Amino acid sequence: MRPIEAMLTILREEGVTRVFGNPGTTELPFLDALVGEPDIEYVLGVHEGSVVAMADGYARATGRPAFVSLHIAAGLANGLSGLLNASRSRTPMVVTAGQQDRRHLAQDPMLSGNLVGLARSAVKETFDVQHARDLPVMLRRAFRLAVLPPAGPVFLSVPMDLLAEQPDVSLFDAPIAAQPTATGVASATSILARARHPAIVAGDGVGREGGVEALVAIAEAIGAVVYHQPMHDGIDFPMRHDLYAGALPPINAEIRNTLAPHDLVLIVGCHAFMPHHYSPGPAIAPGTRVVQIDSDPTEIGRNFAVELGLVGTIEPTLRGIAELLQELQPDTGQRCAELRERHLSQRAAAETVALKAYGPAPLDPEAAAHAVASALPGDAVVVEEAITTGVLLRRFLRLERPRSLVHTVGGGLGFGIGAAVGTALGDPGRPVVAVLGDGCAMFGLQGLWSAARYGVPVTFVVMNNGEYRTLKDTLDGWDSRATHAGHYPGLDLGPLDFTAAAAFFGIDARRVGHTDELVDLITGAPDRSRPMLIDVPILGHG
Repeated sequence: MRPIEAMLTILREEGVTRVFGNPGTTELPFLDALVGEPDIEYVLGVHEGSVVAMADGYARATGRPAFVSLHIAAGLANGLSGLLNASRSRTPMVVTAGQQDRRHLAQDPMLSGNLVGLARSAVKETFDVQHARDLPVMLRRAFRLAVLPPAGPVFLSVPMDLLAEQPDVSLFDAPIAAQPTATGVASATSILARARHPAIVAGDGVGREGGVEALVAIAEAIGAVVYHQPMHDGIDFPMRHDLYAGALPPINAEIRNTLAPHDLVLIVGCHAFMPHHYSPGPAIAPGTRVVQIDSDPTEIGRNFAVELGLVGTIEPTLRGIAELLQELQPDTGQRCAELRERHLSQRAAAETVALKAYGPAPLDPEAAAHAVASALPGDAVVVEEAITTGVLLRRFLRLERPRSLVHTVGGGLGFGIGAAVGTALGDPGRPVVAVLGDGCAMFGLQGLWSAARYGVPVTFVVMNNGEYRTLKDTLDGWDSRATHAGHYPGLDLGPLDFTAAAAFFGIDARRVGHTDELVDLITGAPDRSRPMLIDVPILGHG
């Protein structure tokens, strides 16, 4: 078969039914081949940042690698922020960009560039396809690498004239072998059963690899306090569970202080750890016993000493430990009861403070976060890119199902709108609520075009304070000159009307005037058949 036919065949065999892209001349041979191929839909985004974000959300929702088609050097450059996010969040995707025609590439034609060089720092692996016979091999290899731990985006540069060539090429089959259960399960179980004050840090890999149920069983068996990894982007332990104590802060000193009371820490499926602000010293205090489980061997003992490290597929490894603990039946009932009372008391106190702050616009940020969390339908997916308000939101979220929280630990802004669109396309049976900061929304506003184009019923909630609040808070923490002067250069956005922005893209919008109105609008999320944007004025700095 011809190269383009081989490409489409491999896409089908890899389960690709949607291509996320924004095309240019070098992608036209691929687009032309999609004519008359109704089983592969081209999902258009009007900016490559939104395209990659949509693919990211879609891959997480479906559990399969997303396929992305970007346009040559400039389009790839526009998508780099999204690729960095996907790499950090370990989202599997295969990304192609059309290179210029090889017959005049030596003349430095318009739009050409070093595509592999551009992509290399943002992806897991790169392939420069130069011969038609190599395309099936490299494309199949890209899908395989995208899902092997650590998962992430893989890039291929494909010259436009190569896809139009006529020579026969052969398909290449590369079945993916499952990783085995880790060895050392009995040793890990013995260490866990003897712990007096254990803690568990649940990383994003737990949810990705289907290990939540087994981890819950382990936590209950040993009476462990459970934390999510810093800046987690999934539900790797039910937030309503009595043993759940929230997410660890992204600062080594604070992680160390939080975990200090525990004689044993079990770390599972976690990129341990990615601090946001510098603080001296490691995240784990010397002398703390650590058991670490991961499907990526490079994670074990990466930043601190580990007593026992297990490498293998997470779910069967956790299940094996849970089954052995069930046989041992450690006596942890009193410890679990005490933890339950403590956590219930803390949650009740936070709820009381938030409810007292309910009132007219501009809304108190904590009240706005509580209103969104309390009104969420039980099966909702929350896409969070709100930075400051997002921290408050997580205090009140009580999500339980895996893949119920979508976030990126990459830090590249503009992710939220596109990711919400991709999530809704990948899992259309669940209502999707995107909670966005106004600054973040401005980075990815073009994603609203795709939301309207494909009629995805996402509820976009923009927390609108007209400023880069998190940066002002950081300066205040430094006791800065800006703090004393009351002047923050470059950190004020001014009044923003997101209802006008939504109207431009043909999306219904409301600007809330009271916290109770926000509750009503979030409650109605499951009944929507089209996207809606909610503009939420919240109190700004000082």
